[in-house]
Amino acid sequence: MIARVADHCFWFGRYLERAEATVRSLESTREALMGADLEERQSWLPIIIAAGEQQRFTELHGRENPQAARDGALVQDYMVWELRNSSSLRSSVMAVHSNARSIRDHLSLEVWEQINELRWWFENEAEEGSARWTWKNDRHDFYGKIVRSMALTAGLLHSTMLRDTPLDFILLGSMLERAGQTARILDVQHHALELSQPHVVIDTALWLALLRACAGYEPYMRRHRGRVSGSTVATFLIRDPRFPRSIGFALESALERLAAIRPPSAAHLPGGGSQARLRELHAWLLARRDDELAGSAVHAVLTHVVDEVHTICSEVGVELLGQG
Repeated sequence: MIARVADHCFWFGRYLERAEATVRSLESTREALMGADLEERQSWLPIIIAAGEQQRFTELHGRENPQAARDGALVQDYMVWELRNSSSLRSSVMAVHSNARSIRDHLSLEVWEQINELRWWFENEAEEGSARWTWKNDRHDFYGKIVRSMALTAGLLHSTMLRDTPLDFILLGSMLERAGQTARILDVQHHALELSQPHVVIDTALWLALLRACAGYEPYMRRHRGRVSGSTVATFLIRDPRFPRSIGFALESALERLAAIRPPSAAHLPGGGSQARLRELHAWLLARRDDELAGSAVHAVLTHVVDEVHTICSEVGVELLGQG
């Protein structure tokens, strides 16, 4: 496969996942604030930090308004519409469409039409029912439409695409992005709770919001029968083997996709370095003791995951995508 095409497939998958993660975090935080006595700063700042946008947000808004990170409307606008924010929803949707256009011949018609429809809805600001109109009139429906669109796209990828190299690269990008996103939001939220005054109701509300941000509320409740604690939520999101958005599940899925692209026995093919590093990270994560996933100790685990996923993505870029 041509490296340029593989690169577009890889980033198509990453931006799809990034868009959904951004929306889920914003909507779950908004709902948590309506349902519990939470501080605005404690709720909105973690989203900016997890996106790696704290410095840019401060440069654009924090100097004139030191309380900008407490302003939910401002944070939401920045994370949804700001094109200077490469992790904003609008930036991600545009990147998804741009990469999809570059690999149009490798996508099914159904996937391409769904991506086109989403971009048209997002960029057509004049009409009633457009993204801007929905954003102003029904925020819940706005976020819900994006999540449903991402879910539909993922379903179409699985149900209409050939099981071939383009899909492998799309899913590889998606799973690596998912592992990194889950680790970031869990680490930032955990840190925010560590710094706050203990409060059972507020802590529980924040952990539930985190589960919803990772689409894990119902699966977690089925596994733990309604018992909510920081340690069980962290363990569930880090390595539950049956939850498709856990870090461990995402890393295992990425390994499977990379093995399809570059069989481990094919020593003559590029990709061996990133494959070995991904395998080591997955094994390392599964070997962590329960006490390493509880309290302040979990920070070291999540930091290692974020750093390693970033390195693996870079190595994939060099070995398989023709970068650098």
